[in-house]
Amino acid sequence: MPEPAAPADAATESPADRRTRLQADAAALPHLPGVYRYVDAGGQVLYVGKARDLKKRVSSYFHKDHGGTRIGSMVARIARIETTVVRSEAEALLLENNLIKTLAPRFNILFRDDKSYPYLKITGPSQEGAAARRRGGATGQGDEAGPARFPRVAYYRGSVDRRHRYFGPYPNAWAVKQTIQLLQKVFRLRTCEDTVFAHRTRPCLLYQIRRCSGPCVGLVTAEDYARDVRDAERFLLGQTDEVVAELQAQMMAWAEALEFEKAAELRDRIGALSRVLHQQAVDASSLSAADKDVDILAVRVAGGRACVNLAMVRGSRHLGDRAYFPSHVDDATALAAAPAEVQVLEAFLAQHYVGQPVPPTLVLSHAVDEALVDALGAATGVRVRALHQPREQKRVWLEMAAKGAELALARLLAEEGSQKARTRALADALELDAADLDALRIECFDVSHTAGEATQAACVVYQHHQMQAAEYRRYNVEGVVAGDDYAAMRQVLMRRYARLAEGAAGGSGGAGARMPDLVLVDGGRGQVGVAREVFEELGLDLSAIVGVEKGQGRKVGLEELVFADGRPKAWLGHDSAALMLVAQIRDEAHRFAITGMRARRARVRTGASALEEIAGVGPRKRARLLQRFGGVRGVAAASVDDLASVEGISRELAEAIHRALH
Repeated sequence: MPEPAAPADAATESPADRRTRLQADAAALPHLPGVYRYVDAGGQVLYVGKARDLKKRVSSYFHKDHGGTRIGSMVARIARIETTVVRSEAEALLLENNLIKTLAPRFNILFRDDKSYPYLKITGPSQEGAAARRRGGATGQGDEAGPARFPRVAYYRGSVDRRHRYFGPYPNAWAVKQTIQLLQKVFRLRTCEDTVFAHRTRPCLLYQIRRCSGPCVGLVTAEDYARDVRDAERFLLGQTDEVVAELQAQMMAWAEALEFEKAAELRDRIGALSRVLHQQAVDASSLSAADKDVDILAVRVAGGRACVNLAMVRGSRHLGDRAYFPSHVDDATALAAAPAEVQVLEAFLAQHYVGQPVPPTLVLSHAVDEALVDALGAATGVRVRALHQPREQKRVWLEMAAKGAELALARLLAEEGSQKARTRALADALELDAADLDALRIECFDVSHTAGEATQAACVVYQHHQMQAAEYRRYNVEGVVAGDDYAAMRQVLMRRYARLAEGAAGGSGGAGARMPDLVLVDGGRGQVGVAREVFEELGLDLSAIVGVEKGQGRKVGLEELVFADGRPKAWLGHDSAALMLVAQIRDEAHRFAITGMRARRARVRTGASALEEIAGVGPRKRARLLQRFGGVRGVAAASVDDLASVEGISRELAEAIHRALH
């Protein structure tokens, strides 16, 4: 439906007239499901909500005077109402949370959009499917090629497909790697890349320590390896009892055949598997088939902050948990009558599981609207069951998740209080003119290189009492003598602040940006002297420059601050909160600079940049070339015919690659 527009004289419209107009707009809405948006006079979206009945829901905001509450603060700023009618509440759920993530309204609870969950991947189709195809006479290249006959287990992030088997998602990388180690120990599956597998002539160290069965050199048959892969898949799916029973049957068969070494090997596998299952502390007898995959969510709210702790159970194995901390909790929770914990939990369910795999069972610390669970199931195509007061094993999981949420929230509040105290201590120690400590901006520079090779400078930003990673910048330093840190520092400071200086002088170069309140440089009088020259040339305030000079023996806590405006050097004390913050920012700049320098150095040394500069060779084609020939040197040694045989490489492109590398 067309959106009602704010009147042309909205800026001079009285509050009473505006309220009357908005009530009329709300009364004109249909009794249909949809999504509504409240927009202020500047075009900023204040709030996004969904409704089963748009007219009833939107009108409820304007039927009474909310006074000086947060709801009243929001309603007083609404200039117009925008709505979108949809066919069902499930569609409204999808649209609402897509808009929340895109627009980040101030009065919505907002969770960071983090969908980069890791998976465990077993290459190729499932072993049951592969066996069925072989029985049916369907053979392909994969059945004849060595690596394809022996699936690989690997850590994986990204979108999943049907070519391989994926298990998860897992809450963190550590959980995936721990599971891979278990599969190596019990089922002895390979983890090497196909290119490594294809060129092995003798077994690797993993075979020697009994973490791989050595399929690369024919030390295990394809049939035996396929059985191990099938058992590993069943274990990951939670069919542990069946796997253990089969291993025990195989052990007894080998023992009866007097193959005691093979029987002992299976005994060790069973023991390792049993120890892992015991550590998981899961009473499988209390779990139904639908409870093999469960997500447990516990929420805690305190001090104006909230934490949702998500614990994952896959294949009856507790994989760990991850804590989430939403934004805008205070503003958003004032807009509804439901308890804050329920609102936070409902916001997480809606935002997290839209477009994300959802298990059939959710165990929740608080009861949520059943309509939300039904809409979530309709949107994701999975029948979802939400349990509020679980029993037996699921109750144990919920208690663990709740304790985790409580500890994570307490740690966050302590860290935030500590960071604010550090910011205040630094502002006081350096006498910074910062009326609003939340807006205090600090930028820190560091230069990194290896004996003058691949020189790179880094700038990190601290604001709002935390590091702002999205605003970090790296600068490739060119045209200076190798190893000349002073020239490198001069170049990067000039590149960073020249446009800001033009904007401060009335030019257009500094539009949309501002000078930091404090500029830290990693170094002593030399680096500070270079920074002073740059700032004098640009006409900037010298008092903003502070050098961080390492103390005697380069020990942490003995750093001294060097000032560009002539003040004497200062030592804040090894236990000073201000010095702790300076060291934190300096160390982050050093980390960011050195990781960038190492990556640049690796590109230069391996020659990967040579492929990157060839027109028509994108990331996928470059990856195929490197995988086929084992590196840039192999690509350079290949003939035009060899290059053209790679998927996606035409004859013309192969000739261009050959010319560029020669």
